[in-house]
Parts: sequence; structure tokens; C-alpha cells
Amino acid sequence: MRDLLLQGAGVIAILVSLIHGVLGETRIFARATVEPPRLRLLLRLVYQAGTVAWIGGGVLLIAAPAMASDAARHWIVATLGVVFGIAALANAVATRFRHFGWMAMSAVVALAAAGCSRGRS
Repeated sequence: MRDLLLQGAGVIAILVSLIHGVLGETRIFARATVEPPRLRLLLRLVYQAGTVAWIGGGVLLIAAPAMASDAARHWIVATLGVVFGIAALANAVATRFRHFGWMAMSAVVALAAAGCSRGRS
């Protein structure tokens, strides 16, 4: 069961990441006016770097049950718990809890933590 929780957290992480990337391109950068154009490109690339990193984290969560090392599993969950936890907190504070992103990122943290607990697989 804990493997399914970890893999579920990974799938949600990837979905959150893809939504983040698409909304950034269609809602934020479609309206933003940034000069000079090279700075606009830089901001877009940095924004999407987060998207790619979160997708990588989701892949690691999905792959964690197949790893032979309990230590690797725990470090993956701990690292991504901090990453998604801080992102969830920042999203909640910045949007005054009116955006669904903090809830989705919190779900990643909760499922990953539950999937990392000791017990039967």
C-alpha cells in the first residue's frame, strides 16, 4: 500500500507540474510585459525550470518503490516533502489560500509522507 501512496504522490506531482507550466505560459507570460525581450526569455526559462524539476521529483517518487534502498526512499521523500511543502506554503500565502495549487502540492507531501512510513509494503 505504501508503494501505491508514493506512486500516487508522484503522479500528482507530475500533474501539478504540468498545470504549473501550462498556466504559466497561457496566463502569466501571455499577459506579462517584460523588457528587454532577453529578460522575458530568461524569466520564462527560469519559471519552466521549476516545472521540469517538479516533474523529475514526480518521477523519483514513482520510481522510489523499485529502489532496493530504504535510505534512498526516505531521502527522496524528505527532499521532495520540503520542496513541495515550501511551494505549497508560498502558494497559499501569496494567493491567500484562494488558489488550488497549495492543496495539490500539500497532497503530494501528505501522500509521500504516508508512503514513506514503516510497515508493510
